[in-house]
Amino acid sequence: MNLSVPGRTLSAAVFALAGLLAAGAPAATAAPGAPAAALAAPDIPLANVKAHLTQFQSIATANGGNRAHGRPGYKASIDHVKAKLDAAGFITTVQQFTSSGATGYNLIADWPGGDTGQTLMAGAHLDSVSSGAGINDNGSGSAAVLETALAVSRAQFQPAKHLRFAWWGAEELGLVGSKYYVNNLPSAERAKVAGYLNFDMIGSPNPGYFVYDDDPVIEQTFKDYFAGIGVPTEIETEGDGRSDHASFKNVGIPVGGLFTGASRTKTAAQAQKWGGTSGQAFDRCYHSSCDTTSNISDTALDRNSDAVAHAIWTLSAGSTVPPGDVYENAADVAVPDAGAAVTSTVTVSGRTGSAPATLKAGVDVKHTYRGDLVIDLVAPDGTAYRLKNSSSSDSADNVITTYTVNASAEAANGDWKLRVQDVARYDTGYIDSWRLTF
Repeated sequence: MNLSVPGRTLSAAVFALAGLLAAGAPAATAAPGAPAAALAAPDIPLANVKAHLTQFQSIATANGGNRAHGRPGYKASIDHVKAKLDAAGFITTVQQFTSSGATGYNLIADWPGGDTGQTLMAGAHLDSVSSGAGINDNGSGSAAVLETALAVSRAQFQPAKHLRFAWWGAEELGLVGSKYYVNNLPSAERAKVAGYLNFDMIGSPNPGYFVYDDDPVIEQTFKDYFAGIGVPTEIETEGDGRSDHASFKNVGIPVGGLFTGASRTKTAAQAQKWGGTSGQAFDRCYHSSCDTTSNISDTALDRNSDAVAHAIWTLSAGSTVPPGDVYENAADVAVPDAGAAVTSTVTVSGRTGSAPATLKAGVDVKHTYRGDLVIDLVAPDGTAYRLKNSSSSDSADNVITTYTVNASAEAANGDWKLRVQDVARYDTGYIDSWRLTF
């Protein structure tokens, strides 16, 4: 955390996770979707989070004792986190920027699936100050976010909203990395970020339990979690606006987060409430060489890591489909390798007039190389609306996303088709399901 300073553009492939589909029987008309109940978040294993901290400590020890911006320890930290996420099936992007004459790095990791028009982000700064390894500040937040992302992969979690995780560079120099990300995010993409959750110093050795006083829904989500485990909370004030959430808040994105305290002194009332030692800093090793793996409260790290997961699971749930009638085909359709296009049909009936200008085509296509796929929505009169082109650089699996089509020139009633073609060899897949929402 930076308490001394107030406050490669991501490719289109990261922002929209492509799409595909095929033939099947006409689907029945479903009732308008109701918000889905949040699934219970998994327990985040403390041992796993601490293993990441041990790795950050080893990286610092091998690289001059720190993981600071522009130093080899920071790049090694980025590489460690990226390797874990790549192996878990995330789509990762390393974004470069320059600060103080040195190259900095942000790491962005997208979990395939969910409505990219409503993206929930969680992040932490990965850099330390130059005087130490930065294990609480901010290995703790970085490790908790990493392990939560890996839990998403282990569960093969498919929430309604799209999930994006981030690790920021050069926070200690004034939120440089997160500012760069936000400033280079096109305004249309900013509008798709439904919320940003920030985790900076969540394992302080003499901990408090502080919740950011920002977006009321995010704030209440964290308060409810801690109330559920019998831990009182206070509003975070020590570092307000001085961590990476400020970069998002300043452009109108809802934010929230957790904090266990830095250099301020724990009061007697707080010690009675939370335990620990009154008259002593929440983190006596803040921005110091003693911020090592011995500078962590296991209890605080465990509670806060579980709170991270709780917020991700809770806030990413719910319907992201606007009210309307849903016409769906859930029949599997094989997509032949480098073969002819296949189609899957939904029949729309009982409507009057034209289709909407914001017709939603939700696509779930399982495929081992989605860059091979060309996907079209075909209207009843045969007019094709291109949803996705093939791309040799789009090497990830699956197309699970929702496209918006201006279909106002089409009659609403009739047989609508999702047409999918695999235009290259060696990879195969199938249409899992697709739907139209009017």
